[in-house]
Amino acid sequence: MKKASFIVCILVLLLALGGCMRRSTGRNSPALPEPQNTTQAKASTSPSRAAADLVPEKLARGADGVPVLRVYDVKTEKIIEESVEEYVPAVLAGEMAGDWPMEALKAQAILARTFVLQFVTEKTSRYDGADISTDIEEAQAYNADAVNARIRQAVSETRGLVLSSGGELPYAWFHAHSGGLTARAKEGLDYEKDEPGYTQCVKGMENDEAPPEAKSWQAAFTQEEVIAAMADAGAKVDNLTGATIGQRGESGRAMTLIISGREVSAPALRIALGSTKMRSCLLESLRVEDGQLKMKGRGYGHGVGMSQWGAYAMAGAGKTAEEIVAHYFRDVTLSRAWE
Repeated sequence: MKKASFIVCILVLLLALGGCMRRSTGRNSPALPEPQNTTQAKASTSPSRAAADLVPEKLARGADGVPVLRVYDVKTEKIIEESVEEYVPAVLAGEMAGDWPMEALKAQAILARTFVLQFVTEKTSRYDGADISTDIEEAQAYNADAVNARIRQAVSETRGLVLSSGGELPYAWFHAHSGGLTARAKEGLDYEKDEPGYTQCVKGMENDEAPPEAKSWQAAFTQEEVIAAMADAGAKVDNLTGATIGQRGESGRAMTLIISGREVSAPALRIALGSTKMRSCLLESLRVEDGQLKMKGRGYGHGVGMSQWGAYAMAGAGKTAEEIVAHYFRDVTLSRAWE
């Protein structure tokens, strides 16, 4: 499924697809196993040589020592220069509402900072001359207009903090709602490389304040939609005759589906059908009825890494940003790459 692999590679970049809902305050699963790793992430109190090595060499540093990014703004169609500490607030405002608990905001800020440095280290922006962009199809959500005092505080209080795994920047994956259990990368993202050592399958920790549409959902797709999506996912069919769930992963998410007798990657088909319609691969039912593919599931997003509604609940229960991050990522260190 070469085409499916291509689609899933895009999905790996689209962290925001995992957290694609606009989250605002005011906002079931059976008994789940305890986290496999309860080791808390520890933050260094000052920059170290190892932490500084996490910063891509191609990024210049400003007078204050913070790396400077060339960011392509899709609204103005221009490249702007801003430091990482100026870029992160706009990303945080795009991913979480400014009235969320402070420790949840801080956890998301750490992931946002880690993501951009990892992106610049490993990838090249699709926009010439830019290190990264505000294009959600390439990177993270970005909303400078929604930045408020709480978001600035969350970024300030985590200044320079990034995740480190084995001395390298990990993929800072996150999603909106786990539906009960988070997933490993191979399960949730159809990740083709070896499973990263920092992923784990743990309780999502969401509470009842998460909106109903994030916790559970239903969707129906026409035969035409399914045929087109199957082609995009690399498993061509001519009609819609039946549907069953194939292989499931550790968290219970569908890894493969059998549609009209053809096996297809469930994460790839989710992207092809539309990730805001097929909201997750944690499927409770899948059937063909009245000429349509009908499904029912739990959660919102790919399920890998941090659950945003889980972070919301954990912060509300008094957990720190470090504790939140350590719950979702295994054996990671919080390193301060600059003052």
